Amino acid sequence: MAKILWVEDHFHWVEKLKPILEKGEFDSEKNEITIFKFPEAARQFITAASAEQQPDVALLDARMNGNDEAGFCVATALHKKWPKLPIIYLSEHSGTPIERSALEQHNATDFIAKHQHNVEEVVCWRIKAVLRQQHVTTPQQNSSTDDVLCSGDFKLDLNTWEAYWQGEKLMNPDNPKRPLAPTPRRILRCLVERSPRPVSADQIAEQLDMEVDRFSYASYRQHIKTLRRSFDAAQGDKQFSQQCKQGVGIIAFGQDGAYCWKPAATEELQ
Repeated sequence: MAKILWVEDHFHWVEKLKPILEKGEFDSEKNEITIFKFPEAARQFITAASAEQQPDVALLDARMNGNDEAGFCVATALHKKWPKLPIIYLSEHSGTPIERSALEQHNATDFIAKHQHNVEEVVCWRIKAVLRQQHVTTPQQNSSTDDVLCSGDFKLDLNTWEAYWQGEKLMNPDNPKRPLAPTPRRILRCLVERSPRPVSADQIAEQLDMEVDRFSYASYRQHIKTLRRSFDAAQGDKQFSQQCKQGVGIIAFGQDGAYCWKPAATEELQ
């Protein structure tokens, strides 16, 4: 059972997401959701909470009741009480200084935009990933061989979906403080598992249970660019992208808009 502390001042979001969070597949039992509408009430609860009341993850709105700092005040109280508690923001202010402040100054684990497609699924994906991450640090430390997909210098932890290149975690190339988004990671896993066979956009959509008519080659290509840039960032240069042009790494295949994972000649998929 996952214990989630949620602070949200708009009741329609509570009505929309609470039933989904309660039934989310975070564990085999119904989840426990503790909800506060006012930051002050949440802080009072946190201060008085016992060890048994510690949540597994906190879900916070950032700006509440006209106060840009409301969510951050709750986050400060949470981290004072439970320093390692993961905090996810669910906010309408994605892409603003509020998001930047949450990630750079207030140690947010993640920041989710409310008004995006399938936000309900996104929230569940992110919470599930965070809960798994609490139990795993890096593949080398805590994962058995069966739990890690390896190909040369690339490793993917199959419990947390965290990807590593040359020991460095692959992050969002546009914001190094945020993890690489789920879709590129899932695409990367598919490419590595099917290596050296090429995978088209239609095959990726089918493999990831997406709507084929909504996942175009342009989308596929954009995710591939994001992955290559993420590898570059992990290396600290653009060598990976250059290698891709030379036929090593994530390479384009044929004329049908397919890509494949091709490790260096000395590497073998484990």
